Amino acid sequence: MAEKKTRNRKPLPIGVSDFKEIVENNYYYIDKTKLIEDILHYRAKVNLFTRPRRFGKTLNMSMIKYFFDMENREKNRKLFDGLNISESEYMQEQGQYPVIYISFRNMEEVSWENSYIAIRQLISNMYDEFKFIREDMDERELFYFDNVWFNKDIADWKGSLKALTKYLYEYYGKKIVLLIDEYDKPIIKAHANGYYEETIKFFKSFFENAVKGNNYVEITVITGILRIAKEGIFSGLNNLKVNTVLSDNYTEHFGILESEVEEALKYYELNFELEEVKKWYNGYCFGKNEVYNPWSTINFL
Repeated sequence: MAEKKTRNRKPLPIGVSDFKEIVENNYYYIDKTKLIEDILHYRAKVNLFTRPRRFGKTLNMSMIKYFFDMENREKNRKLFDGLNISESEYMQEQGQYPVIYISFRNMEEVSWENSYIAIRQLISNMYDEFKFIREDMDERELFYFDNVWFNKDIADWKGSLKALTKYLYEYYGKKIVLLIDEYDKPIIKAHANGYYEETIKFFKSFFENAVKGNNYVEITVITGILRIAKEGIFSGLNNLKVNTVLSDNYTEHFGILESEVEEALKYYELNFELEEVKKWYNGYCFGKNEVYNPWSTINFL
């Protein structure tokens, strides 16, 4: 009977990092929507979250995107029914912003030449998502937009992300929420494969153009594994709030707290396994909280 009852439980989101997919397919979800409330409460212009791999960074970024995005706002609003943010005063900001989301998580190139090709294609695809705004552009802006959209050599790739924030601001008349996921992945790959200097030179301009003093953006959220500071990717950025594993704020939003592990074990009728889970998976301390690795814990379940 116990086995039959367990089979009626929600499926586990192994390998699923899209918030909408998790909610719509009724996967088991540990509610991290208070992250949105905290971002809006502290209202830092630029937020950098550094966490180890497989600690829910991409899932959280997906959640933030669906919350703020003006496109499909009513449909997206339903995704948050019954979750913590739905009871917050900040729910009024749901669906109120154009959102740019760019992720470097799949950058695996072994040379700068291949990496540059992949970066250009990624940016071109991002422009393709917003091709509908071309109808309101003058000739000059259309020329610039199309150079990036058609992946031309003459395009200003280093300034392309900032330019897109400007175009969207002009189209919607509202500031942008800018989400940059795994910003350091191509830089880490470059360091491992011997083309670090070319990569750091490109991204220093690319990120600073988009983030430093960009008046078209309301909030920027950046995730990664490392804070790359020596070469000053974000040098001179006085509105950057860095949240590392040592910070006291936001610690409960990445990874799984012990109380959340206990709740999950109870849900799947595995209460007796708590000590075993503690033994294997609670080897992390973020700020003042003991945190479990989500990937390992979900696979254990």
